[in-house]
Amino acid sequence: MMRIVRAAAMLCLLTGCERGMHQMYDQPRYRTQQPSPLFADGNSARVGPHGSVAVTGGVAADTSSGRRGVLASRPAPEPAAWDLATLQRGQQRYDIYCAPCHGATGSGDGIVVQRGFPAPPSYHTDRLRQAPDSHLFDVISNGYGVMYRYGDRISTGDRWAIVGYIRALQLSQHATRDRLRPEDITRLEASQVSPEGRR
Repeated sequence: MMRIVRAAAMLCLLTGCERGMHQMYDQPRYRTQQPSPLFADGNSARVGPHGSVAVTGGVAADTSSGRRGVLASRPAPEPAAWDLATLQRGQQRYDIYCAPCHGATGSGDGIVVQRGFPAPPSYHTDRLRQAPDSHLFDVISNGYGVMYRYGDRISTGDRWAIVGYIRALQLSQHATRDRLRPEDITRLEASQVSPEGRR
């Protein structure tokens, strides 16, 4: 008899949960362009905060993830050149946000990859070495594949600094002699071990 009473109580509780769940989904809200007395202009549609970037749009915008309707954001203007301070800032931000997956050298062998997370592509592939800076900025901002978007976590200037540092990483692995300054070539040649002293 006690089991029947418990089962009946559980059924009552479950129907209450279902009703509460539907009330949560069907909350009162404004429809698109519906008037509202709460705002001085009488319109319920509000302009986003200054500097905000549209992330979703289209039919998937109202879903929980919204990833299918992603809008390509227009990146801020690229810096004319990266100075040493900007590259150092980019390295610092890269080490925090990117190195766990992409690795210290950008080869796609970060610590989380070593523990089983899917490996991102190496920055040293021809495709990514030839990709425009705006592509790297867009991927950092909006994510790509399993990579999370960092547009809301890393400032615009820091995202460009990371792009500059990625370019420095790529150059470090693919620098050709004709791109070096004469004083750099002299230093490299002076640091070379003589043939009989080579290991």
